[in-house]
Amino acid sequence: MHSAPSTIAFQAMPPLLSKVQRAGRHNSRAQLLLPVLGLLLLLVCCKAFAAECIVPSKPGGGFDQTCKLARKALEGQVALRLSYMPGGIGAVAWSSIVSQRQAEPDTLVAFSGGSLLNLALGKLGRSSVSDVRWVAGLGMDYGMVAVSADSPYRTLRDLMTAMRRDPGAVTIGAGGTIGSQDWIKIALLAKQADIDPKKLRFVAFEGGGESITALLAGHVQAVSGDVSEASLHAVSDRIRVLAVLSDSRLPGPLAQVPTAREQGFDLSWPIIRGLYMGGQVAEADYRRWVSRFDRMMADQSFGQLRADHGFYPFALTGAQLTDYVTRTEEYYRRKAIELGLVR
Repeated sequence: MHSAPSTIAFQAMPPLLSKVQRAGRHNSRAQLLLPVLGLLLLLVCCKAFAAECIVPSKPGGGFDQTCKLARKALEGQVALRLSYMPGGIGAVAWSSIVSQRQAEPDTLVAFSGGSLLNLALGKLGRSSVSDVRWVAGLGMDYGMVAVSADSPYRTLRDLMTAMRRDPGAVTIGAGGTIGSQDWIKIALLAKQADIDPKKLRFVAFEGGGESITALLAGHVQAVSGDVSEASLHAVSDRIRVLAVLSDSRLPGPLAQVPTAREQGFDLSWPIIRGLYMGGQVAEADYRRWVSRFDRMMADQSFGQLRADHGFYPFALTGAQLTDYVTRTEEYYRRKAIELGLVR
């Protein structure tokens, strides 16, 4: 009499086991899908906060440092991907933005004083300051003149004396051809030493990083470049910076380097380092980036981070930066007229 219920209970178990097994198989599939779904959600999330910073040169120069500074400072907030677009000291990148990528809300491009000089010289076609939106000036750089560590030239005057004696005896590496920012800096110094800039022997490179590499390899005897490009090599005693083109001596690794003015040459050449974006970017997106950089540069840790990348204090965004850029481009145009580069 007691066997029947046991039999019935036993017979009732297969349907229950079947449901459990089906549920188990369902749970197994869900467990397999969870990592995939998580990855997809992560990708969607990252994509929402991803942005691009275009370096308009090959790696190693001031443009590269500008994007790397922005990437480091925005770490944890924005996944800033660096992409390299060399050509014409920023001209190729500029053309890409103003002709094809005017409205991209999360694409930034590094610029410098050299970019503004290109505008002043008409090297960017019929472009004007108003063709892009100026987002943030992250720091200030300065011009410099350097030689290799084993060079016989110990001072800027030594170098200028040698060039006055024989303008073609010293090969000078510069980012860009005649009329570039690096060319103008050394040309203005040469004029003060009664040297015809057109007789100087220049070798043009795509950017400051290439110039320094050529100097270290012995392909050129001097470089007209920027402090940010020279600081690391100067610290390692691989090059000798003869002069910095600033109003006073700079703090940090080049603190012992005299200014050009201290050596009798009246020239200061500050170089802004910053970021712009397409001229048709929506106002809300533009303001979002301006606000982001305002907060970033107000953070107490940013000053040290900026110094680590070879730049000096300077912080402007939005309308104030646009006004600064406009005035600087006009200044460069006047200097270019003095050298007969613009009529």
